[in-house]
Amino acid sequence: MPSEGIYERFINFYTDFAFKKFFGTPANKEFLISFLNALLKFKDDEEIKDVKHLNTEKLPIVESDRKSIYDVYCQNNKGERFIVEMQKASQINFIDRSLYYASFPIQEQGEKGYIREMDDKKVYWKYELKKVYVIGVLNFIIDENPKHTEVVTHAKLRYDEYPTELYSDKLEFINIEMPKFEKREDELEDMLDKWFFAMKNLYHLADRPKTLREAIFKRLFNLAEISKYKPNELLAYRDSLKDYRDYYNTIDFAEIKGRKQGREEGRVEGEQSKAIAIARTLKALGKMTIAEIASATGLSEDEITKI
Repeated sequence: MPSEGIYERFINFYTDFAFKKFFGTPANKEFLISFLNALLKFKDDEEIKDVKHLNTEKLPIVESDRKSIYDVYCQNNKGERFIVEMQKASQINFIDRSLYYASFPIQEQGEKGYIREMDDKKVYWKYELKKVYVIGVLNFIIDENPKHTEVVTHAKLRYDEYPTELYSDKLEFINIEMPKFEKREDELEDMLDKWFFAMKNLYHLADRPKTLREAIFKRLFNLAEISKYKPNELLAYRDSLKDYRDYYNTIDFAEIKGRKQGREEGRVEGEQSKAIAIARTLKALGKMTIAEIASATGLSEDEITKI
């Protein structure tokens, strides 16, 4: 099958096409289950046995408020919810965005009115929540602090007075800073290392590494092989790959020009001024939607519309 403009054997995991094909497609849920179990390091009796993909578009309670669209949203066999996002570039309000995303799977667990009649009594929902995980697969480094060397960081709700004690175990934020993962094939220690290696290097590889001998990776590499795609799939991947490359080229150009504009405007507003300058440049280029610019800069869509 011809694949003009594509010279790699396997698809780029960082494209929207690949990320959603592997993790966001119910028919391929085995990949998501394997990845989540490796990431969360559950004991055997706690491992995720199954997941159900849920609607990725979350509508607000008030119609005028902003909706959210996740890359991947699923629920495991214990009722726990998982938001899994691929984030290409840094943004000033990334952590706030994660918190906002977490509010939807929490709110939607609330029952409307009473649940059922029992012994002639109305039984009401008692605010019992299932755990929510917000997982970010990031192609950037959140914090440039040289002391923060971990590829994976976990954030939970804890007491200030008793930092080792959880206030609640129902909410967990997990960020994976992929640029920090630098292990070679002969340095991979566990399934999580293998997943990171596959995700980061897939489109560079000419064949499946011997280290990735597990059946799950055999299936993953088989699914990732470009030559096996039907024409419509190949076209979709090529478009996604072009969007991926254009995104970084546009962001790089906008950041250079935005920093220059930010210096000219002064540093009174700091990062906010820089974000506005970058958004203004992205709008002028006309290659990204308002929503995409909001995602890249951390500004709201209303702020960008008014620029």
